[in-house]
Amino acid sequence: MNLAVRVLGAIDLVSAIAFLMLTFGVHPYVRFVLFCAGLLLLKGMFVFKGDILSVIDILSSIVLLLSLIFTLPSIILWIPTFLLMAKGVVSFM
Repeated sequence: MNLAVRVLGAIDLVSAIAFLMLTFGVHPYVRFVLFCAGLLLLKGMFVFKGDILSVIDILSSIVLLLSLIFTLPSIILWIPTFLLMAKGVVSFM
């Protein structure tokens, strides 16, 4: 189980890197953003098992997908970045 938690935390950290790239104006590959959004959406399905923090994953996935279409304000990109980084770092402790 410890390995699974670390893998899920790594997904959070990679997705946070995608958000940071969008925040600082580095245009990541569309496939990379879609990959991160898909993983977050799949990871967010744990909400049905009662994990409330999985709502963050679903909302972050939606924001990532919207960032492909629209130019979002930076605060909307920073909030999921910090939340995903926090979840990712805690999963490695």
